[in-house]
Amino acid sequence: MKIENLETGSHGRYSASLEGHTGEMTYSRTSPLLIIIDHTSVPDALRGKGVGQALAAHAIEEARKGGWKIIPLCPFMRAQAQRHPDWQDVIQA
Repeated sequence: MKIENLETGSHGRYSASLEGHTGEMTYSRTSPLLIIIDHTSVPDALRGKGVGQALAAHAIEEARKGGWKIIPLCPFMRAQAQRHPDWQDVIQA
């Protein structure tokens, strides 16, 4: 599954397409070192196929590469962060 990133100004979006449907995770960049993930949306057709999990893991990977932290405002991302103690290096509560 290929994940694409689009960032315009302080707003960004990770998107993943599979089987003709697209899931997305949106964020706001509050500074060069901090983003707030505010929404995750996965169409019903993709539920249970790991799209949301792939988006969350991608966000973590990008934060590590970019040297920034993530505030998981989105309930899905917050739940994923709690399930993955190994992500705490880039999660800011």
